[in-house]
Formats: sequence, C-alpha cells, structure tokens
Amino acid sequence: MNTLTSPTPVVTQGCGSGSCQCASAASVPLMPTAFINGIALHSPGQQPDAATLRELAYTELLRQQAVREGLLPRHPGLTTPELGETERTVIEAMVDQQVVTPRPTQEEGQRYYEAHKPQFVVGQALHVRHILFAVTPGVNVQALTVHAERALLELSHKGVQPAHFAQLATELSNCPSSAQGGDLGWIGPDDCAPELATELFHLQHAQSGTGVHPRLFHTRFGFHIIDVLERRSGTQPAYEDVRERIAALLTMQSRARALHQYMSLLVGEADIEGIALEGADSPLVQ
Repeated sequence: MNTLTSPTPVVTQGCGSGSCQCASAASVPLMPTAFINGIALHSPGQQPDAATLRELAYTELLRQQAVREGLLPRHPGLTTPELGETERTVIEAMVDQQVVTPRPTQEEGQRYYEAHKPQFVVGQALHVRHILFAVTPGVNVQALTVHAERALLELSHKGVQPAHFAQLATELSNCPSSAQGGDLGWIGPDDCAPELATELFHLQHAQSGTGVHPRLFHTRFGFHIIDVLERRSGTQPAYEDVRERIAALLTMQSRARALHQYMSLLVGEADIEGIALEGADSPLVQ
C-alpha cells in the first residue's frame, strides 16, 4: 500500500505570548517524516531533498527484503540504519540473484542494428555553425522561443546571403562561437550535446543535405538554429563488427527494465508514508 501522511505539521517559533516579540516569528512548515513499513527514513527535524529521499526509500526497501530473505539481521530501531559495506554487498548479491537479465538473442541484435544503423556509422562529421538562444534562470522561455523562431524564419527566406547567418550569430548568439559567426568547425557525434548528436547524426533523416535546418533544436542549453555547411558521410560497419556492442547495449537496457520491475513490486507490497513511489499497481509501470 502506498499512502501519504496527514497534513504537514507546523512548528511555531516563539513562546506564543502576544506581548513577546518572538511571537511575530513566522511559522515554519516541516516536511512530514517518510516511512517504509513503519521504519522512518529520516529524523523528524530533517528535510532531505526529493532525490535523497527516494534513494533512502529504495535502499530501505531492499534492506527490508534482505531481512525477509534471512540475509540480514532485523534492525531493532525505528529509523533506517546506515548500511556498511558488508550489508551493501549482501543486498547487491541478493538483487543479482533475484533480478534475471536475459542475454539478447541474435535476432534481437540484428533487428536493433537494422533499426538504428545511423548510430553505428564510423567517421561521419559535419561542418556546422549555429545560433544559441540560451535558456537561463528567470528567462521568459516563451518570449525566447518567439525570438528564436523569428530569426529562423528570417534565415529561411529564399535568397538570403550566407553572410547573414554569421551576422545574426554575432548579434544574437549566446555561445562564444558568436565571435566566429557561430562557426563550430567540424564536429562528430561525440563533440556535441547528445540531443544534437541524435538529430544531426543518428536519425535516418539526418544522413543527407546541408543548409539551415527548418526548425529549432532544443537542448539543455537552450534553442539552436543549425546550419550544416559540409558533411562527411563516414562508413557503415557490418552487423558482425558491432554485434558485441549491440549485445552489451541491449543487456543494459534489459537489466534496467528488470530492476525497475523488481523495485516496483517491492513498492507495491510495502506500506509507504510521506513519499510517493511508483508501485507495480501504478499505471506508469509497464
């Protein structure tokens, strides 16, 4: 069962007297204590961030499973203990035994290769220039998008001189390359953000053509207008040359899915308070 605690407790600073200056101190809400099967994940006064709390929750779920399996002794306290190296090794061995990761078949590897051929091309490179509209804290993203779209439309008109791209890059781009008219030189898939690498190198439609791309590229840095000046196509290796690489990749993906399902089952069987976790009964779990 996965539940949340009742309303957040509030600690009032001050003595409570209307004549005392400390009574004007603001009330500070405390985050509710999170529990896994009645075991607190942190002390009442602590407020771990969301990522830390999730890690504590999953670790405690695994520790309790190891106790049920007779692999670890029962903890006498009501707050989750800090695990030592020995306990962590025991838990890792338990997970390795219970989470089965099947090795991909030859047919599965071949299908992946056929569907993702551009991902394995060797020696491809692009001569690229770009204009970056950086997304920074406090920026109005909608207004920034409109600004970037207007610049893209201006560069997409027929008859626009190539020098105009460099001019706009110098005026508008938030990248140091603006000093060179946005020119990034020759780049390969490993030389740019993964989002750009996927769009420019790994998709079927990205394997031909030059010029200004007809849409904005969105990465963790912001919005990019991309102009491909030249391209080196590279060579496509045979499946046998990348078979082991594909097998390792598919095994890793299979392992991640199996671990997710294993943890989801533990979540679904546990009584959880103060934190929302995806359980096996969640519509997000496939």
